[in-house]
Amino acid sequence: MTEEEIISFVSDLDGVLVLRPGPDDGTPEISWGDTFFYYAPDGVIPQATQPFATIVTKDYPDDEGSRLDRPGVFRVNVAAGREAFVDRTGREPREPAAETDPSAADTVFAHPVHGSLGWLAVVNPGERTDTALRELLRTAHGLARSRRERRAGSAPHRRG
Repeated sequence: MTEEEIISFVSDLDGVLVLRPGPDDGTPEISWGDTFFYYAPDGVIPQATQPFATIVTKDYPDDEGSRLDRPGVFRVNVAAGREAFVDRTGREPREPAAETDPSAADTVFAHPVHGSLGWLAVVNPGERTDTALRELLRTAHGLARSRRERRAGSAPHRRG
């Protein structure tokens, strides 16, 4: 899967806001070229909420293990949640991980920095991970939608 195929797939899910930071939009330069997916049916970036998935195209400080500095390499990060994480890794998110190569292409693995929070990742997804990645993205989207609906349902009502 290419970055554009992933962006197209996620964009087709209901209520998704896609952010692609770049020069002159006020975003930090390190985020330029990356893509962030939010569940935001109103088209507004949710406050105090992380994206449910990202595509990163470069190494970030303290996250160089995937070696995204190689030409043509990117990583899809997915807030898959506990159940999907356990299903894919065979362990709880906060349990110590076995040694894995976070630069291996077309392999689902615990995110090298945010795995303890239930995030999974795939470097340069291909044929082997295509179906799994689409399923994980749908799951993460559903979790983000449920969180938003819970928050909206628990918001205090004003009397007029």
